[in-house]
Amino acid sequence: MLEFEKPLWAQGHRFIAGIDEVGRGCLFGDVVAAAVILPEGLVLEGVDDSKKLSAKKREELYEAITGQALAWSVARVDASVIDSINIKQASRLAMKQATAALGVDPDYLLVDAEKVDCDVPQLAIIKGDARSQSVAAASIVAKVTRDRLCANEWDVLYPAYGIAIHKGYATKLHREKLLEYGPSPMHRQSFLAKLYAEQQVLF
Repeated sequence: MLEFEKPLWAQGHRFIAGIDEVGRGCLFGDVVAAAVILPEGLVLEGVDDSKKLSAKKREELYEAITGQALAWSVARVDASVIDSINIKQASRLAMKQATAALGVDPDYLLVDAEKVDCDVPQLAIIKGDARSQSVAAASIVAKVTRDRLCANEWDVLYPAYGIAIHKGYATKLHREKLLEYGPSPMHRQSFLAKLYAEQQVLF
């Protein structure tokens, strides 16, 4: 998981930020990005693509990552902005905001399959959350942050939809709740319109 970090450390980079986002494919809620700078040489056992980890393991690793990181940050872009500028641009915006919020100026970015709109040298890594510890750490921080929002805030605001269960993704339960109650103000209208058009929702 350090195949990208080690050569950069050898070149003198000391503040390598891993960048990733979560929630790109959801029908509901914000897209959340995280940026994480880990100390040179640190190996965090168990860090991997957040999608491969149990919720319990992600929570444990979240505490380890945020406790040992030189700097970390998260940023959120809400459904109205996603509908306005599209999900790709919203994801990139969240990544840019997370990078700017680090509090430490990164000297290199490792990004999961994207480009961050800034002047910092960077590398987009396909499946970066499974290949780079820094990106994987960011994926875990972003995932835990968004899951906590789903369970502790958004499900409380809109209890009818089961957000704490499906996290806003287009599951059968979520689609059935949409059929029953219609969309909430936090649903992504552009995503729902696409599903209607493709007849992928159970209507």
